[in-house]
Amino acid sequence: MASEVEVLASTEAGAAGSRYLNRELSLLDYVTRVLARAEDPSLPLLHRVRCLHFFVRNLDDFFQIRVAGLKEQLAAAPDLASPEGRTPVEQLRAIRRRVLRLIKRETRLWHDDFRPQLAEAGIRVLDVADLDASDRAHLDLYFRSRIFPVLTPLAVDPSHPFPYISHFSLNLAVWVRDPLHRRPGFARLKVPDLLPRFVSLPNGTRFVPLEQVIAEHLDQLFPGMEVIGHSVFRLTRDNDLDVRDSEADDLLVTIQAELLRHRRRADAVRLEIDRDMPVSVRQLLVRELELRNEDVYEIEGPLDLGAVDFLADLERPELKLHHLAPVTPPELERGGTSTTGPTDIFAALREEDVLVHHPYDSFASTVVAFIEKAADDPKVQAIKQTLYRTSGPASPIAMALVRAAEAGKQVVALVELQARGDEQANIAWAQQLEQSGVHVVYGLVGLKTHAKAALVVRLEGDTIRRYVHLATGNYNPNTARAYEDLGLLSCNEDLGADVSDLFNFLTGYSRQNSYRQLLVAPLSLRPGLNQLIREEAAQPDGHIVIKVNNLTDLGIIDVLYEAAANGAEIDLVVRGMCCLRPGVRGLSERIRVRSIVGDYLEHSRIFRFGTEGRGFRYYIGSPDMMDRNLDRRVEEIVPVRGAKLEERLGKILHLLLTDDVQAWELRANGVWHKVPTEEGLNAQVRLQELAQERAHRGAHPLGTGGGVA
Repeated sequence: MASEVEVLASTEAGAAGSRYLNRELSLLDYVTRVLARAEDPSLPLLHRVRCLHFFVRNLDDFFQIRVAGLKEQLAAAPDLASPEGRTPVEQLRAIRRRVLRLIKRETRLWHDDFRPQLAEAGIRVLDVADLDASDRAHLDLYFRSRIFPVLTPLAVDPSHPFPYISHFSLNLAVWVRDPLHRRPGFARLKVPDLLPRFVSLPNGTRFVPLEQVIAEHLDQLFPGMEVIGHSVFRLTRDNDLDVRDSEADDLLVTIQAELLRHRRRADAVRLEIDRDMPVSVRQLLVRELELRNEDVYEIEGPLDLGAVDFLADLERPELKLHHLAPVTPPELERGGTSTTGPTDIFAALREEDVLVHHPYDSFASTVVAFIEKAADDPKVQAIKQTLYRTSGPASPIAMALVRAAEAGKQVVALVELQARGDEQANIAWAQQLEQSGVHVVYGLVGLKTHAKAALVVRLEGDTIRRYVHLATGNYNPNTARAYEDLGLLSCNEDLGADVSDLFNFLTGYSRQNSYRQLLVAPLSLRPGLNQLIREEAAQPDGHIVIKVNNLTDLGIIDVLYEAAANGAEIDLVVRGMCCLRPGVRGLSERIRVRSIVGDYLEHSRIFRFGTEGRGFRYYIGSPDMMDRNLDRRVEEIVPVRGAKLEERLGKILHLLLTDDVQAWELRANGVWHKVPTEEGLNAQVRLQELAQERAHRGAHPLGTGGGVA
């Protein structure tokens, strides 16, 4: 399996003499690593199905953002080359070659592996043609009662123009003939989004694709006509909002207007079709959707296999990975329970800072508890929080903010309206917060707020004390179960003052560009990181370790090259895109790059400078090493201090750098290779075990057992 991934990547790795790797192809490399996990036969079947879902959704996102951006560049500046020297046309051609190979692997995986193995496990995904009379009768009833009432056939003829095809919609192209006049006709039929994509048959373990059920009953939708044939297609449109907020008088109104405009006018970028679609129908779709033939991808089998995610939700624990329950850090358990957290979280934080590591540490009994306790504590006077992606108004954090506002506390929520894909949802629930008395701020004109910060102001006697939470991940209880992230809870005086200043910058008028401890984009973060890297490179035993989601910023890459040339050893853990080329003699031979693709999405950002002999400096924060994060967003990184917290971060990095189960390594030729398993060290499994051991030691301080966390 791994060798196949390497071969497929190698032909597109990029010019050998380039200092940089191509950003778009690097993202496709990550998508390929996700598919490789779905192909791994050592993993439980339904987990592999879930990975197939992630692969398809990542590829969807790649087209709606990255390919759409290249097409815009092709129209505006066709000769403008990427940093490693490719024009937009060359990049689009390389992407198509790579995607065609990925589609072959995807369809082979579904037909040759998943469907037979699912059937062996008693889960059958069937075709309508395979059903007996009783199953067909069941589908007839389901079609009449549930499907038929919500279908709308749209004819295409001189009196009916070609309809708008919505983004990511699944459709049936139907061609019919009038038996009287023998005239052919064409119609488009949208598969409704509100219905389950796979229809369950009576015993609940057999499923049929919804589009096949509709196709089986086309005669009822076109009565009196001859249904000649049908084919399925799916469209992807540009989904990257172009909000010129620097010119916006009202950011909320501007984004609402742009969402409406974009929904109707976004350009088509990809057309997926059944392999058996007639050439005439294909040409009609290409023409009407203003696409090119190279934008069309033929699929053998069901379109949008990302919809098979529902199978991974079936109650079949023996076909899934086993997860230990998240724990409450022992520092926060004093006086409380493992599910509710401490009775006095503020007293716990006055004793020491607490590092939380999700999903191993419970989000509910740490972060949610922090906000809920603040909302209900009569001594708390104000709560301020940034919200980028949340689980909506029903989330416990949103409800706590509402409760605090209704109790008369000063509550401020900075809601980022431009969180890609969540714009409309954020607008809707932010307005609900506002109606409940929460002061809602919609960010800064010209900057997207990606920082993750919460501030609680509490009156203790005659003294105001500030408590903060600074994190790498969103305030979303749902994603906190699947995303790996870090957070720092503290009542450090300087941090409290810094976060207060940060919120004043976000909600008022401020040109503050320096803070006591924080590094904040877009003003102090880039120069601060450059300084940290260069200071460490100046040491004779310099060593830098950085963990991020993406590394594409050329300025940061060049500073890392410079540090390596000066003798520093550099280890990078980059989950997704990496434009740095490691291991090149005279440029980066002291730089090593690896990626962890596991059960949880590696999402935290960690920065470490120093050695065991000289001591370490640790930072965590919200930004990736991309120009958008460093220059066009509000981001923050915070120092993590204290022997216990530093030791824990060191353990995390050590496990990530020695993992040989989930890890991939990037070579100088731009090709990712799966690290061979020798010791069998799975960093995520071990971190889960360590969290359990810490919780056990906290509950039984005189007991023994467990590793060093």
